[in-house]
Amino acid sequence: MTSVLEIRDVAKRFGATTALDGVDLTLHAGEVHALIGENGAGKSTLMNVLAGAVRPDRGAMQVDGRPYAPAAPGDARRRGVALIHQELCLCPHLSAAENMLLGLEPTRGRGGWVDGSAARRRALTLLEHFGGGPALDPDERVADLPLAAQQVVEICRALAADARILLMDEPTSSLQREDVDRLFALIRQLAARGIAVIYISHFLEEVREIAGRYTILRDGRSVDRGSITGTSNDQLIAHMVGRAALTPWSALRSGEGERHEGNVILTVHDVAAPPVLKHASFELRRGEVLGIAGLMGSGRSELVRALFGLEPRASGRIALHGRQLAVPGASPARRVAQGLGYLSEDRRREGLALALSVADNLTATRFSACSPGWGWLDLDRQRVAARGWIDTLHIRAATPAQPVRTLSGGNQQKVAIGRLLHQDAEVLLLDEPTRGIDVGSRAQIYEAIARCAAQGKAVLMVSSYLPELFGLCNRLAVMSRGRLSPARLIEQWTPETVLATAIGGAREEF
Repeated sequence: MTSVLEIRDVAKRFGATTALDGVDLTLHAGEVHALIGENGAGKSTLMNVLAGAVRPDRGAMQVDGRPYAPAAPGDARRRGVALIHQELCLCPHLSAAENMLLGLEPTRGRGGWVDGSAARRRALTLLEHFGGGPALDPDERVADLPLAAQQVVEICRALAADARILLMDEPTSSLQREDVDRLFALIRQLAARGIAVIYISHFLEEVREIAGRYTILRDGRSVDRGSITGTSNDQLIAHMVGRAALTPWSALRSGEGERHEGNVILTVHDVAAPPVLKHASFELRRGEVLGIAGLMGSGRSELVRALFGLEPRASGRIALHGRQLAVPGASPARRVAQGLGYLSEDRRREGLALALSVADNLTATRFSACSPGWGWLDLDRQRVAARGWIDTLHIRAATPAQPVRTLSGGNQQKVAIGRLLHQDAEVLLLDEPTRGIDVGSRAQIYEAIARCAAQGKAVLMVSSYLPELFGLCNRLAVMSRGRLSPARLIEQWTPETVLATAIGGAREEF
């Protein structure tokens, strides 16, 4: 096969931190090549080097047999290399079409005026690749789009540049299964046309479905490569973590027997948040994990946001330990004081204060644990508390004082979860808790959630990933078109009935 990209001994340091320490990779025309590794292994740094956003300290690269050393992302795009970021890199104040064609706007006349009609037609053509996927108006502001639609805009922008090498960093992290199927069909079409794809994913089942070959990074080095079909998941995981590892589900099963469901902690009756969330009623018991499944846009996220006081138009009744809580006029600060904790699906915009340190983020919702009183913060006590969570969750941070924005996406997610554990909330509202988490770290997160339940906390968990719902939850309810089905024991569901309920709506006779 023809080689379109050659990477040899690429290395990069950021101060005292080594991000890459000798990476080798060969990419062929028309292939989908999986890049696998734990959070912090160097995958995103390598993608940024290839995309021209970061210059390596050493090593050599070639594209189509010619030296390749892009000084900026524009140089990379001109050589046919385009990056689809894990953390979406869009201009929220611009429309979807303007984002797709940024720097490639069609013009008319000698004055170079942007041809809005032609831009819209081009955007619609790009969207046709998704075969009627997420409803997306090219004129709508990106800030007003759900995450799945924003992901589609990011992919369309790469396609608009006529890239011959696509770098996809967790492109399905915000997509539902039907959108993933459309994306995979598109990737196969592109590969058939000779376009090469480097595909990063923490989901090994995705890797097996779409990729032919793989390269594994560990601690900034390429430690293994080969054919996906000839390598087991256990072998892949062992190379990723440097040792034989338990699968996430075996770790979950080992803790299942320790759960003891108790009295009802939270009662939710007829909660709504127009226009998306129409009706939700359920009970949440001490020591249980209640899962919420459903398609993107069904009202899952709006439910947990309404419970946490983030939906100003929310209505209905909520009781904590039998005591009624205000729904209209509720605020997150009040919910924190009442013993509720919330993990947003969007860690960059809502879940973290990126400019602050790891320690500040970990302790933000319970500074009192690090205070001697009178509003003072004991920095030594805060540092010790933060170091404890860094060690417990295996967060890759040099010190607790490191800015959280400098961490990899998966380690940022661990910080967001660590904040909830430090808060010691009685009721945990988790929206996509393992988004962007690698297979090894995911097991640690599952163990932390199971531990919370074993300690008598109540967990409400929204997830798009059915295996973790079936592996972790005691009961499950499905959201469809803004309405929540009755919650039933997990043994009474199958993946097929979950999907049927999500698509067809909750049926009383089920």
